[in-house]
Amino acid sequence: TLIADGININVTLLFALSAYQAVAEAFMAGLEARVAAGQPVAGVASVASFFVSRIDAVIDKAIDKRVAAGEMELGRLRGKVAIANAKLAYQWYLAMVAGSRWKALEAAGAQPQRLLWASTGVKDKAYSDVLYVEELIGRDTVDTIPPATMDAFRDHGQPRDSLAEGVDEARRVLEDAARASLDLDGVTRALVKDGVRLFADAADSLLGSVAAKRAAMLDDRLCRVTIGKLPDALDGAVQAEMERWRSEGLIRRLWARDASLWTGTDEAKWLGWLGAVDAGYLALPELQRFQDSVRSEGYRHVLLLGMGGSSLGPEVLAETFGRQDGFPELLVLDSTDPQQVAAFEARVDLARTLVIVSSKSGGTLEPNILKAYFWDRMRAAAGDKAGQHFVAVTDPGSKLQQDAKTDGFRHVFHGDPAIGGRYSVLSPFGLVPAAAMGFDLKAFLDSAAFTVRSCGAGTPPKANPGVQLGVLVGVAAKMGRDKLTVLASPGLRDVGAWLEQLVAESTGKQGHGIVPVDDEPVGPPEVYGGDRLFAYLRLASDPGMPEVAALEAAGQPVVRLDLADRGQLGQAFFLWEMATAVAGAVIGIDPFDQPDVEASKVETKKLTDAYAASGKLPDEAPFLVSEGIKLFADPANQDALRQESLEDVIRAHLDRAGPGDYVAFLAYIERDGPHIEALRRMRTLVRDRKRVATCVGFGPRFLHSTGQAYKGGPNSGVFLQITADDAQDLGVPGAPYSFGVVKAAQARGDFDVLAERGRRALRVHLGSDVGAGLARLARAVEAAVG
Repeated sequence: TLIADGININVTLLFALSAYQAVAEAFMAGLEARVAAGQPVAGVASVASFFVSRIDAVIDKAIDKRVAAGEMELGRLRGKVAIANAKLAYQWYLAMVAGSRWKALEAAGAQPQRLLWASTGVKDKAYSDVLYVEELIGRDTVDTIPPATMDAFRDHGQPRDSLAEGVDEARRVLEDAARASLDLDGVTRALVKDGVRLFADAADSLLGSVAAKRAAMLDDRLCRVTIGKLPDALDGAVQAEMERWRSEGLIRRLWARDASLWTGTDEAKWLGWLGAVDAGYLALPELQRFQDSVRSEGYRHVLLLGMGGSSLGPEVLAETFGRQDGFPELLVLDSTDPQQVAAFEARVDLARTLVIVSSKSGGTLEPNILKAYFWDRMRAAAGDKAGQHFVAVTDPGSKLQQDAKTDGFRHVFHGDPAIGGRYSVLSPFGLVPAAAMGFDLKAFLDSAAFTVRSCGAGTPPKANPGVQLGVLVGVAAKMGRDKLTVLASPGLRDVGAWLEQLVAESTGKQGHGIVPVDDEPVGPPEVYGGDRLFAYLRLASDPGMPEVAALEAAGQPVVRLDLADRGQLGQAFFLWEMATAVAGAVIGIDPFDQPDVEASKVETKKLTDAYAASGKLPDEAPFLVSEGIKLFADPANQDALRQESLEDVIRAHLDRAGPGDYVAFLAYIERDGPHIEALRRMRTLVRDRKRVATCVGFGPRFLHSTGQAYKGGPNSGVFLQITADDAQDLGVPGAPYSFGVVKAAQARGDFDVLAERGRRALRVHLGSDVGAGLARLARAVEAAVG
C-alpha cells in the first residue's frame, strides 16, 4: 500500500527467505498498482534489509552444544548458515528481476528493490573480521557496515563478486542444516521477535526521554504524580506490572480502543472520554455564545438538576472555584430529600435563575422528578417564559431532549453517547455548567490537554502518569490494599466526592473492587490497617499536611498529586479517568459498566409502583424499638443482631467488622452541615476504635456512586443505613407520589439489594427529629465501640 502511494520504504528485520520473498512480491504489487493508476514508478525506491550474522550467532551456539556432546561432524557448518541463507535470497532476487513480471515494470521505469545486508559485524573472534562483508558483495545490493568492520575491510579486505560464488555449496549447507534439525525457520522467527522487542525497547527509551524533557519544560504547568516508598512486596508487584504494560504495549492498545485489554465485551464503545478535550475545543464557539448570553441576561443563580456523573463533576467546579465575577452562582441539587429540595428552592429567585437539567439517558428518576418540580415552580414565577430559563444536557434522541423541545427549552446540549456518566466531566456535562458559571473554558481545556498528552499512547508507562497511578491502584487492590483513602488539602476537598463515583462505580463489581474513602478525617498511623492506599491531593497554595509524612514514615503507601493552581483541576480529572481505566484492566473487570446500580432502581420502582396502586408503601415491622428509634433488618441480619437494646445491637453490628472490612454510614437525610459533622464524628470514632476504614454516603446520591461497589464489590462492608421521617414533604407534579415517598422507596430498595447480596446491613430509623435521633445514635455508637 505504501509503495502504491509512492512512499520509499526500508523493510527491515528480515531473516527468513520466505519473509524476503513476501516483501519483494509486495514491492512489485505496489508498483503494478501505480502503473495501473497511471502514476509514475521511476522515483519509487525500496530496500529489503536482510540480517546476517545474528543467525550464525544463534545457530553456532546450538552447533557447539551438540559438538560438545559428540556430534563432531556438525562443526563444519559453523559460520556458514547465515551466508548460505543470504546467497539463496540473492539468487531468488536474480530470478525475479529476470522474469517477465519485473521486465514489464522495468520498462515502465521502475528501479529494483535492492537487498540490503544488515548485521554484518562479526560476533565470533574465530572468524575473519571481514567475513560477512567479503562474502556479500553483489550487483544491486547495499551493505551496512559497522565502522570497525569498514576500517578492517579497507586494511585487508578482498573485494570480489562473491554473492554469485558457491551457490550450490550454499544449498548443501542449508540442506545439511535441515537434516541436522538446526531449525533455521525457528531461529529466524525467534530473531524477528527479539529484533522487534529490541526496537520497541529502544523506541520506549527514546519516547521516555522525550516525555521527561517535555515534563521538565512544562514544569509547574503540569500537575505532578509522585509515588512514595512502597512496601517491598507491593513495590515488586507494581514494577512487574509496569514492565508488562511496557513490554506488551498496553497503553497503545488502550488508545487503540482494544476491548480485550479489559474483558473483550463492549468496552470499546465507552472510550469517547479519550477524545473529550479535543471535542471540547470544537464545541467552544457554541459554549462561548451560551456563556455570553448567560452573563448578559443577569442571572443570579444557575441551578443544576442531576445525579451521579451529571452532578458530581459540576459540583466540584462550583465548590472549588466559587462564584465568578459577573456570573451567576452555580448550585447543584442531586437529592430527593424534600427538605433539601426546599432548601435549594429557598436559596434562589427563580425569576433570575437558569435551570440546567442534566441527564445522559433522560430516563433517570431523580433529575426527572426534580425537573417536574422546578418546571412547575418556574411556570409560577416566569409564566410562558419558563422554557427560556431551562437548558438540557443529554444524549441525542433521549426523552429529555424530546421534553425539552416540547417545553421550549432555550437550548439543548448533546453529550457523547460513547462517554459514560462518571467519565463525562470534560464533556458537555461538565463544560456547559462551567460555561454558565463563567469559566475560562479555553484555558481549562488547554491545561487539561497537557495531561491528555502526558497520558498518551506514545508515552511509555514509566513516564506516563496515568499508567503509573492506575497500575499502583490496581495492583494495590489485588494485594488487599483496596481502600483508596483520599486526603485532600482545603482547596481540593470536594474532588473526593467526584473521585468516589469514578473509582467505586468503575471497579466495584463481580466481587472485585476498590472502595474509595473520602472525607475521613486524617488520623495517626496506628489507626490504619494494611488495607489502605493513600492518595494525597494538594494545591500548592494550601498548607501541607504533616500527617501524610507520618503515614509514609510508618510504611503506609502514599501517592501524591500536586496541583500548582486550581486551573489544573481538568488535568486531575483526566489523570484519574485514565488511572481508573488502567486499574480496571489490572484487576480484570469492565470499568465502564455498572450492573448493580440497576438493581436498586428496579427495587425502588417496585415500591413506587406499589405506592401508586395503594396509596402507601408496603408495611414493614421493626425488630426493635428503643427511645423512638426503630431498627430494621432482613431475617438473616436480624438473627445475627437480635439484642435487647440499641447499644447492644449497634455493638453486635459493628463487631462484625474485622481486618480488611469497612463500615459505611448510608444516610437518607438532608445533606447539610450539622448532619455531615455528626456522621463525621461517628465514623472517626469507629475508625479509631475498630481500626477499619469508614465511608459516609448520603442517599440517594451515593446510589449512583459508591452504591455499585457496596453491592457488586467484595463482601467486606458493614452497612448502617440511616432513615428518618420527613418534617415536611413535597409533591411531585404529575406523579402519584411525593419526594419523601421516593426517598423512602430508594432507601428500602437499596437495603433490599444489600440483603439479597448477603451484606451485613442494619437500618436505623431516627423518627421525625433527625438531630435528636443522630445524637442518640452517636451515643449508642460510642457505647458500642467502648
